[in-house]
Amino acid sequence: MVKVDPKVGDYVEVLFGKNSYKGTLLESPEDEKGTVLLKLDSGYNVGFVKKETLGVILLKSGEGKKEEPSKIKKDVNKPNIAMIITGGTIAARLNPKKGGVDWLTSTEDLFKFYPELFEIVNVSRVEVPFMKASEDMDFKDWQKIAKLCEEILNDGNISGVIITHGTDTLYYTSSALSFFLKNLNKPVVLTYSQRSIDRASSDASLNLRCAALAAVSDIAEVMLVGHANSDDTFCYAMPGTKVRKLHSSRRDAFKVVNSKPLAKIFSDKIEILSSDFKSREHTKGKVELDSKFEEKVALVKFHPGQDPDILDYYLKKKCKGIVLEMVGLGHVATNRARLGWTKKLKDVQAKGLIVCAAAQTIFGRLDPLVYSNGRELLATGVIYLEDILAETAFVKLGWVLGHKEWANSKEIVKKKMLENFAHELNPRLEE
Repeated sequence: MVKVDPKVGDYVEVLFGKNSYKGTLLESPEDEKGTVLLKLDSGYNVGFVKKETLGVILLKSGEGKKEEPSKIKKDVNKPNIAMIITGGTIAARLNPKKGGVDWLTSTEDLFKFYPELFEIVNVSRVEVPFMKASEDMDFKDWQKIAKLCEEILNDGNISGVIITHGTDTLYYTSSALSFFLKNLNKPVVLTYSQRSIDRASSDASLNLRCAALAAVSDIAEVMLVGHANSDDTFCYAMPGTKVRKLHSSRRDAFKVVNSKPLAKIFSDKIEILSSDFKSREHTKGKVELDSKFEEKVALVKFHPGQDPDILDYYLKKKCKGIVLEMVGLGHVATNRARLGWTKKLKDVQAKGLIVCAAAQTIFGRLDPLVYSNGRELLATGVIYLEDILAETAFVKLGWVLGHKEWANSKEIVKKKMLENFAHELNPRLEE
């Protein structure tokens, strides 16, 4: 058996016992130099004790001919869209030295992996306001994206915008844009990939192609477009305030909650599933930016035995409002429990803290009137947010309190939190 001195980045076959494994050779950590690390074609990493392998066969050198930068293709006969690239797995590729991914260094690098995009649209403008993992983002990043969207959507030559984004907090951003962009007249489409573009199982290509179809559709809404199932069959266009990441790694990680998808999108066509959206044909005027945000808000999850004194921490930090994720139909421990919350909720609200309630169950609607403990909590002044998702409620509360003319009155805050600005409230729950 021919053994080679493997080099990081080579595509090799490792012989181990009666089996063989093919993949890209990764760099071993300093304290694991006796290990052969391999990224399999499936995308998963596997390690072998070097002295126990029977051989390593070079199949393809990782030192191929240097690729020329791809040129952004333009076709004036196709509709124009803009792209806002913010990072995430969809804008990353394998770094064989660490077994993880690095950001692509240019927009040309991104486009050379997605040539199918240009079969549908002409990308006439590309913006890269930052490159971040989505967990590193905050409201200032949402504001930057919203500002770019305002400029792009008020350009008469552009039909819509695609935003590429990391998955972990994507639904926070889609909620923020839904509130920040008023009088929306064109599609704003957020898309992603769970698996990087150099993996055979990547979901990036179909998601981006479907996002392009959504961006030139008649749906003038903020929406999230991604795989509808684990196969490369079709995507869903999902309303920006009624969607949540419900799986850590599946390609169909995002699901619509308490509503239904706006459209079913195949690689070559779009089927409208809901009439509950604004049409670009019936929207007049320019998009307006309303991105005021109060960052002193919090999302708090109640758990059994939780001490209600935790609320004092938020007062000490000068928090203006919290969304409290309650159990069941909208309950936390009341005064009948050893650690009852009733008195503390009254106290902190009397000191100016806005307390809103959202459901831990994710699906369904809150109703504090069904049980006596719910009525006891409602009487403290807690604002029950019906079927609004907790994450959407957190973003909406920051947005509402960011308007000082609203924030000075609890009654106005309550009215605004229960006003349906961007389909965040659904009077009829969907299966």
